Amino acid sequence: MSMQGTLVECVPNFSEGRNKQLIEQITRPIREANGVSLLDVDMGHDFNRTVVTMVGGPEEVLETVIECTRIATELIDMREHSGEHARMGAVDVVPFIPIQGISMEDCVTLSERYAHAVSEELDLPIYLYAEAARTPQRSRLPDIRRGQYEGMAEKVISPEWKPDYGPSEFKPKMGVTATGARTILIAYNVNLDTDDKSKANSIASKIRTSGSLVKDENGEKVIGDDGKPLRNPGIFQSLQAAGWMYDPSTAQVSMNLLDYDVTGLHEVTEAIRVEAKKIGLNVTAGELVGLVPLSAMKSAGNYYNNDKGEIDEETIVEKAISGLMLDRLRDFDPQSCIIEWAIARGS
Repeated sequence: MSMQGTLVECVPNFSEGRNKQLIEQITRPIREANGVSLLDVDMGHDFNRTVVTMVGGPEEVLETVIECTRIATELIDMREHSGEHARMGAVDVVPFIPIQGISMEDCVTLSERYAHAVSEELDLPIYLYAEAARTPQRSRLPDIRRGQYEGMAEKVISPEWKPDYGPSEFKPKMGVTATGARTILIAYNVNLDTDDKSKANSIASKIRTSGSLVKDENGEKVIGDDGKPLRNPGIFQSLQAAGWMYDPSTAQVSMNLLDYDVTGLHEVTEAIRVEAKKIGLNVTAGELVGLVPLSAMKSAGNYYNNDKGEIDEETIVEKAISGLMLDRLRDFDPQSCIIEWAIARGS
């Protein structure tokens, strides 16, 4: 696939990360579609979640992700699902992201068309989020997902949380889906040399935009004049972060960089290094989930580059890989992990 024409990225998240055959069935339409490239399939065993990245023409991508949704809602039973990651549906979230020759408004329209099609055909309750959100309280995915799958039976019937599309009725097998349009989000995690998730969480609360709750001497949250809990603001803008377990012996700070031009990969990495040191910990590895834009890698590479002379793009990317420790957990292949290079390679 060339970089010519109109390109949209779609990154559906499916609530299954352990059964490879099942994920192969769900992603089959992407591999078979004309005008769509499957760039990445990231299965997480502990999260029990798979993040799939596809790119292509808007109509082709829309048709393909609708077909993937049909298959996933048929094969995944949320009544049997458990995993580390917050989730609310078999097809948990379906974001559309403008890459080339397409506006954010166009991507909002695609998400609405997706929501209309799958809610009609599958009777699936759907929320619009991010740029497609119709009310401010629905713009953030964590707010829509609050209560998780287990709380959705009550949530979808409350007037305040009536789904944007589909029935105000809980579907136990499928759960609930969110769709919307957003800018490129970088999912990036940093591992620590501890098995204590609460330590990773305390670092996350210092760096994320939403910060941490203000507590009184009894450990109770302090409520402000507006009736809402008071918060200590975090260090960075456009950053979501939480403490997770990478494996039973390794805690990690798990992040979404919502705008990498505002808050970059190297900035969060170095801040975590500083905060970890304060509590006697070290950072041990970085991990990207899904793909990353070339410009984000070049920013990090420039930060970690100590050579004074001119260096080429490949070398700058290598500096980023080593500075961000992306090659510590497994081999990191920039040709398949950097969006522009993966498209050019026609993955």
